[in-house]
Amino acid sequence: MLRPCSLLLWQVAVSLSSHVVTASRCGGGSDIFTALRENSPMGQFISELGMTAEAGANKAERATSLRLCVSGDDAAWFYLEGRTLRLNASDPRVLDREAHGPMLIAELTCYQDNVIQTKFRILVEILNENDNRPKFVKETIHRFTVSELTAVNSVLFTVKAMDADGDMISYIIDPSSRDPQFFRIDLPNSGKIVLNKPLDYETRTQLQVLIWAQEVNTEEKFNISAVLTVNIEDGDDQYPHFLPCTPISPGDPVCVSPNYSTNISQKQQDLVLKFSPGPIRAEDGDRGLNTSLIYSILSGGDQSQFRINNRTGEIQLTRAVPLRHQEKTFTLTVMVCQEDDRLKYSVVSVLIRVLNENTFPPVFNRTTFKGFIVENLSPASIVTTYGNQVLQIKASDRDFSDGLNPNIHYSILPPSGLYQVTDGGVLIARTDRLHAFDRHKGGTSVLDFTLADRKNLHWN
Repeated sequence: MLRPCSLLLWQVAVSLSSHVVTASRCGGGSDIFTALRENSPMGQFISELGMTAEAGANKAERATSLRLCVSGDDAAWFYLEGRTLRLNASDPRVLDREAHGPMLIAELTCYQDNVIQTKFRILVEILNENDNRPKFVKETIHRFTVSELTAVNSVLFTVKAMDADGDMISYIIDPSSRDPQFFRIDLPNSGKIVLNKPLDYETRTQLQVLIWAQEVNTEEKFNISAVLTVNIEDGDDQYPHFLPCTPISPGDPVCVSPNYSTNISQKQQDLVLKFSPGPIRAEDGDRGLNTSLIYSILSGGDQSQFRINNRTGEIQLTRAVPLRHQEKTFTLTVMVCQEDDRLKYSVVSVLIRVLNENTFPPVFNRTTFKGFIVENLSPASIVTTYGNQVLQIKASDRDFSDGLNPNIHYSILPPSGLYQVTDGGVLIARTDRLHAFDRHKGGTSVLDFTLADRKNLHWN
């Protein structure tokens, strides 16, 4: 059954399914093959129809009804204006090659008295225009995680951008982004991001880089950018180290081991030792892994006199040091290693000093020491006795058989800017600052001394 069309002579009738114009006769037409750019405006000229006769000029011609119809899937894109075929586009409906495809196909039918006389094909190629920017494929620009052990020159990931116009895409690392030095692109058209320098979780846990995707073969050079975040995953490449950690240089993760030390007496036993500058403790150099550690005493334990907790690093004195023991110190070599890889280890020396039992505090040999100095131009002078002997402040300690404790420290309280006392008890005066009858009444200075056993912390 034929689709009804309007019978108005050479007048356009626009419809979504067909467009009709009447003519005097159907002869002289032909198939239409042409091309049209996408995004062409409404009414864009497509083709002139090949009908040779004008509208009927006499009664015989007007008595014969002729009409033209455009039909087919793409008929709505065309309308007739006299013998001219034009584009039927509108503001919300734009001719888009990427959305519609490369061709518009329709059919022009000529009727005479509702009888088909001729049919002509309409084939319009839609020419591409560069009207689309590249777009990154979402799955290729997500947050990435990369192991710090990844070898330099390895491909870390591949980014990909699509251009609806089919243009060639090139990828560029923006040198002004935050961390461009870690990445490079060897083949600009591949999108493969290559590791350019070693990664180190201990110094950087996250990197950022800005990637551009740009058209290569167009005049416009449309482009798009994306900021990629790369999380660095910790790898097992660091050895454990003892705390506190003193870096060998600023920013260097390698630590200098501390010197642990403590004091014990001969009578102490079954005691967990407390060390300076802190407890014996280590941590995995790979902070992100924090592998379990094992402690052990390699040497100096003196037949289990010292025992270490292999999980905490605490050292316990298991029995008292014999009185006949000649050594005044013990030096232990302590090792810590990873539980899952014992080839990753560190060692440290631990010094344990054995102190004599401190029963008696040190005391001064006398309650008053007297001496004098002669005023002179020398900056300093030793205080002497009236017998012209060096005045020496002395103390004795009954914990020592000869009464001489080598660890005694002398000091003046309150501290004086005019006098100082040596560890040997010798008193020194700043002669250039002393004036006999000026600053000190009667030319006499009264000083109070104190002493301390530095190893056993007894004061007097």
